[in-house]
Amino acid sequence: MKTIEESVSAAMDVREVELLPFLPYILQDFWEIGSDPDTIIALIEKHGKGHKHIKVLDLGCGKGAVSVKVAKKFGCNCHGIDAVPAFIDYAIDKAKEYNISELCTFEAGDIREKVRHLKDFDVVILGSIGQVFGDYAETLAAISPCLSEQGLIIIEDAYVDDDSSFSHPQLLKKQVMHNQIAGAGMDIIAEIVEQVDENLLESFDLQQANIDQRCIELMVQQPEMAGVFQRYAERQKEEYNNLSENMICVAMVLKRKAAVVQPD
Repeated sequence: MKTIEESVSAAMDVREVELLPFLPYILQDFWEIGSDPDTIIALIEKHGKGHKHIKVLDLGCGKGAVSVKVAKKFGCNCHGIDAVPAFIDYAIDKAKEYNISELCTFEAGDIREKVRHLKDFDVVILGSIGQVFGDYAETLAAISPCLSEQGLIIIEDAYVDDDSSFSHPQLLKKQVMHNQIAGAGMDIIAEIVEQVDENLLESFDLQQANIDQRCIELMVQQPEMAGVFQRYAERQKEEYNNLSENMICVAMVLKRKAAVVQPD
């Protein structure tokens, strides 16, 4: 099993572990890291039941944007876990700002260990965290015990189109992804594909500008690591280009396959 540092590095597209302590500084302009809270809310609203009484588990919650906004929208309980303590501190402050501290529990830790002791959640969210648990079969096997009987899993991720020649170390082809999900005993009951439009491209440009600025500031503060910060900014630019041209971002709602009743 990868160390937690290696898993966080992969999820955050950090190839040099010495950069990890600087991620909170580099990403200080971001609250929403990975998942789009509005998309998650729309999926819960349409496919969840008894919204106010549901329990939500947000694995790899980042700075808590999804949990805080879901709790605010539905008045439900959300439990967020992330490996970066500074992100958790930010999430706790945001829950206070939104006056929903009593609804949100945030903790720092390794989600691979934490899920072994969690159960009866009506919605489990995996928002753009990559292959922390392994492939989809391993991931769904690890988190399914956290679900209530009729619980849902919401995953935001990206895949590569089956006909594309593009490859990425963290991404699967669409059919491979679907096959792994089906093989794990889950059905995809809803799927939203993110549309690449002018607004999205503008947001990518703004996010990249923020990252560039923070990396420049760190180069001044830590000149001995200037190359590390510069390479990270360059990789992020490449990643945004891939998101707009080569990757397909998707939000999926998964549910356990219905049991097949055998005739007597």
